[in-house]
Amino acid sequence: MDLRKLKTLIDLVSDSNIAELEITEADGKVRIVKSSPVVTVAQAAPLLAAAPVANTAAQPAAAAPAPAAAPEITGHVIKSPMVGTFYRASSPGAKPLADVGQQVKEGQGLCIIEAMKIMNEIESDHAGTVTKVLVENGQAVEFGQPLFIIE
Repeated sequence: MDLRKLKTLIDLVSDSNIAELEITEADGKVRIVKSSPVVTVAQAAPLLAAAPVANTAAQPAAAAPAPAAAPEITGHVIKSPMVGTFYRASSPGAKPLADVGQQVKEGQGLCIIEAMKIMNEIESDHAGTVTKVLVENGQAVEFGQPLFIIE
């Protein structure tokens, strides 16, 4: 891959809504990740060994500091059993199924996760008081992502 092609790919990523682009060719692989307004290039294989410009572009990505460790969570964590969209209530405008400070019983519905147009009610597997809601209404959630903390 030559530098003009690499520059074109960087411009494509920076001017679009694409957050990440990875291209694999016979002689290597290039991964471009957009973070904030800056576009970084990381190389997985020595693709552009003859081009020192590409190597200097890859150095900031390697030197980036590791993200800060998540704060320690105390209490029982209710995690998402699936990938989908998190909803606090069963319908728009309805009151949330579970709110901070509310006592919940084991088996009580806490939220809805929509996956493939199917609404799945997520139930508490622990009795106690909801101390924290970790996800915003309408936010996409991943499998195993913490949703609630119950103490």
